[in-house]
Amino acid sequence: MSLNAYHQRQMDAESPRETEYRLFGRVTGALIEASEKALTGAALMKSLDWNRRLWSTLALDCSTNENQLPPATRAQIISLSIYVSKTTSKVVRGQASIDDLISLNKIIMEGLAAQEKQAKDALDNKGPQLPLGGMVG
Repeated sequence: MSLNAYHQRQMDAESPRETEYRLFGRVTGALIEASEKALTGAALMKSLDWNRRLWSTLALDCSTNENQLPPATRAQIISLSIYVSKTTSKVVRGQASIDDLISLNKIIMEGLAAQEKQAKDALDNKGPQLPLGGMVG
């Protein structure tokens, strides 16, 4: 089996939460690398833009009527997306630290991991079924 086929099978088997966690991990890794290497200019913008696009996509999804998350959660995600956009602009101007964005992403990843564990535990224990959706519905 080729490496691409393996990755495709892995993605097909993931829950939405696992997919979101993996994507946040990759984006956050790029932000951490930018921080550790003290990147500036276009090199810094690449990771910042990727992070901003991730959050914008989440906010866009949360703004649709089809999203199944509770309205309060959707509003919080949209608010966080606005925060990310504003903070990104401040990072570019040297008025904020990229570490603020990294910390936020890590907190989200911790929440996604905890939700996934709860869902798997519930399935293993035949307990109450939790929704399998992640942040996007």
